[in-house]
Amino acid sequence: MLRKTHIALALGMAWGFGSNLAQAQQTPVPASDATQLKEITVSSTRTERRVDAVPNTVTIIPASKIEQDGARDIKDLFRNELDVTVRAAPTRFTAAGAATGRAGNEGINIRGLEGNQVLMMVDGARIPAAFSFGAFATGRGDFLELDGIKTVEVLRGPTSTQFGSDGLAGAVSFRTLDPSDLLKAGKSFGGFARSSYASVDHSWANTIGLAGDTGTWQGMLLGSYRKGHEIENKADNDAKNVTRTTANPVDYDNQYLLGKAFLKLSPTQQLGASLELQKRNQDTEVYSARAVPPLASTSTLDLDTRDKIERNKLTLEHRYRNTNAEWLQNAETRLYWQDAKVSQYSAEDRNTAADRTRDNHYQTKVLGLSSVMESNLSGIVEQRLSYGFDWSRSEISGVRDGTVAPFGETFPAKPFPDTTYTIAGAFIQSEIESGKLSIIPGLRFDHYKLAPSAAGYTGGAVSTLSDQAVTPRLGLVWQLDSAFAPYAQLARGFRAPTPDQVNNGFTNLASGYTSVGNAKLQAERARSFELGFRGKAGGLRYSMAAFDNNYQDFISQQVVRGTGTAVDPLVFQYINLSKAKIRGAEARAEWQIDSQWQANAGVAYTKGDSEVAGVTTPLDTINPLKFVAGVRYDTSSWGARAQFQHHQAKQADRIAAAATPQFAPASYRLLDIGLYWKPLVNLTVNANLNNVFDSKYWRWSDVRGLADNSTIKDAYTAPGRNAQVSVRYDF
Repeated sequence: MLRKTHIALALGMAWGFGSNLAQAQQTPVPASDATQLKEITVSSTRTERRVDAVPNTVTIIPASKIEQDGARDIKDLFRNELDVTVRAAPTRFTAAGAATGRAGNEGINIRGLEGNQVLMMVDGARIPAAFSFGAFATGRGDFLELDGIKTVEVLRGPTSTQFGSDGLAGAVSFRTLDPSDLLKAGKSFGGFARSSYASVDHSWANTIGLAGDTGTWQGMLLGSYRKGHEIENKADNDAKNVTRTTANPVDYDNQYLLGKAFLKLSPTQQLGASLELQKRNQDTEVYSARAVPPLASTSTLDLDTRDKIERNKLTLEHRYRNTNAEWLQNAETRLYWQDAKVSQYSAEDRNTAADRTRDNHYQTKVLGLSSVMESNLSGIVEQRLSYGFDWSRSEISGVRDGTVAPFGETFPAKPFPDTTYTIAGAFIQSEIESGKLSIIPGLRFDHYKLAPSAAGYTGGAVSTLSDQAVTPRLGLVWQLDSAFAPYAQLARGFRAPTPDQVNNGFTNLASGYTSVGNAKLQAERARSFELGFRGKAGGLRYSMAAFDNNYQDFISQQVVRGTGTAVDPLVFQYINLSKAKIRGAEARAEWQIDSQWQANAGVAYTKGDSEVAGVTTPLDTINPLKFVAGVRYDTSSWGARAQFQHHQAKQADRIAAAATPQFAPASYRLLDIGLYWKPLVNLTVNANLNNVFDSKYWRWSDVRGLADNSTIKDAYTAPGRNAQVSVRYDF
């Protein structure tokens, strides 16, 4: 036992690094049992395939780990991932100027690219794109509720061959729970109830899920309600004005409902329907927007905001599986409708100038149809052919409203014309097995069209844009030996322009600037190469990977002409301007010491630059080197785990030059610990203590862009020591 303790300390007392072993949803699985299970991914090839048999890096996070770690949102979810982060700035926005923190969890960063360059899906349906216009900013992460999630798959590298547009950096696929996940073996009725508390935002969450199976019918209903406050930081200035560094007061609640029903038509066919409803409300008292004396006529005395996020989705699906069929063994077709909208209301009390309000809305309605089929062909070599299509039609709209509009503008105003955005694609892929060699070529054709409506739009002329893209992919996996299996992948990807980039119009001649659309925008494109190897020897599993990603035609808003006067205003326009290169390497290892002890370690390093007109600039979206190491102990009745993280400092020469130098956070180290306890067979208690030593630190992903001479740096600090506890009963 002493030897094991020394090993644990040497590894930094940590848990997990993203290469998590699948565990059962209802109860924790001892590590010795978990290692016998095979992780299956459905995002890498859109077919079921073992993670150790795909030609790129994929990690899977099961519901059991989400629950054990006490993850409240996607920022918590990816806390321990090596090369995945979520940007979330503190809530320090204003009514009509800055948007700092207004977007919440803005989006996911994979290997240095983020936002709309990462594909995010829930059960195959895209999460709406992020959007920003002045103080109006919407993110993507708060459209998700983790209580209904079964697995999360993170796929690195361009994913256009599999899914079409958007996945330049990779794809994150969220799969919701099915009735079978709530039912115990041999039972026709089951479910669970769970209650949890997190001190980081003083939030309570309660979830209950029920499922039943009659043999022909299977169904489930899950409901969740979460209520909390602002996320605490390590600041101490509580002033109720712009000098404040502690978090502004926030009250939020999140309501979530998931329902599913399946009808077994025959031993080989099944019909299904699912309904997903989410509504999030957040009220913020923005003390940090209040001015300090001496006051001008327009100085802000008070700012109160009310934000709402809604996402409603209905899905109908048909599944076919017949392993004995001659030419078609599997087929899955899904028809879905989703309505997602963001509303942001601000009420500002100004000194002597007229008080003003802002009432902004952004909405995406999408109707989609997708189908994937599989045919297993036998001959000289074994071959699985997968093929299918995806089609979606989105109605995207936005409106800015309120009182006391900006000079020269009249409310309501559309930041871009209402746009119908259609994407259609078809793909084919072959998985050829020749002895120990797997060859996985794929090819996809996509067509996209943005069709704007001029109705109600006063920003100028509107333009229709359409184009197509062909994206090939080739993957190789050589199972040379269980201890050494190299792989390689060459893939291309693209991301079509968004409606607000093609058509946008805003004019403020008094300030000497205007913005115009661009009907000639090209899609952003990617070319990626990943080379790596994996292996297993005894209780040790490991993987190493190196990647080189090249991107072209990045879309950027630039000044294309003008001198900045009312007669000759600056003209801003989105254009294809820059190219970028991101390369890096990562290594992961997992050691099953014995039937109860397990240790992990991992490190990831990424470097990237963009180039405009021959000038090379570091990419600020690249995160510094990260190292994690850990240990856990599991039995059938209790277990404990710990995690150590080291984040390297952001080097000054890897930050883009600016008129005012950016703040570069120092390196930092964190220790988290957790345990679970099963006092009864059906009762599980999880507890976590994060940032055990109450360290004060800044995450580069959150402070990026903050000036080095800022007097409010502490407002951007991450939370100090915080605890989370949950109790779950399965029945």
